[in-house]
Amino acid sequence: MRIVVCVKHVPDIQSERSLGPDGRLVRDGGDGTINELDENAVEAAVVLAEQARDAGEDAEVVVVTVGPDDAEDAVRRGLQLGADAAVHVLDDAVAGSDVFGTATVLAAVLRRLGEQAPVDLVVTGMAGLDGLTSLLPAALAATLDLPQLTLAAEVTLADGAVTVRRDLDHAVEELTAPLPALVSVTDRANEPRYPNFQGIMAARKKPVETLSLADLGIDPATVGTAGARTEVLEAAPRPPRTDRVLVTDDGQAGARLAAWLLERDLVRTTPATGEVL
Repeated sequence: MRIVVCVKHVPDIQSERSLGPDGRLVRDGGDGTINELDENAVEAAVVLAEQARDAGEDAEVVVVTVGPDDAEDAVRRGLQLGADAAVHVLDDAVAGSDVFGTATVLAAVLRRLGEQAPVDLVVTGMAGLDGLTSLLPAALAATLDLPQLTLAAEVTLADGAVTVRRDLDHAVEELTAPLPALVSVTDRANEPRYPNFQGIMAARKKPVETLSLADLGIDPATVGTAGARTEVLEAAPRPPRTDRVLVTDDGQAGARLAAWLLERDLVRTTPATGEVL
């Protein structure tokens, strides 16, 4: 059993963000971290690998990322969480890639890994918290011609197939596909483990393979800014809000808040009694 998890290095959502002259998010501030939802993906993969080993099977989890030097922190975190090996695609020509370029690079990595040993399952988080497009899982599955089971709240493997539970607003779906397949997981899928000291130390000794576009046989003109199918025409910081109402609680803050909500028809009341619904 070989599982590959795609992870992303994103700016810390609590940090101050800035835009470069090209309109893209500046990613070299040194305050990045692994995409939080990708920790759920790593946890799902590690649990499946543990279950396979308990059943007497060999199992390996490989984490993969694409990005600048700092992006290695993302795969190092994956190793701390229990992955066995990592791959980091590091090439200046990748900068500016849209979802299609990123899918092209990740697909090339997965094909390379597949030449070494079959890849049974690809796992991703449901979205990157920097862009929140949720497009990468579908784009990667399409590039690799794999069945995709997205937005999974539960993942199980049995008899050469993967089954997921998908929780929708008014229904619960159960979907099954033969392996190999791609699965994206939500934050409801699990609670990522917290790495202990032993795991952190062990992660330092686990291999991280660094690859360039040349290693993957990718023409730089097909990825990065040069190959992007989307273009940022203009970008600016969000202006400060000017319509905020600050209320100091003098004992009447609750009543003032209720009145504000009623004035804007944000709550409803019963005609007879005026009771808030």
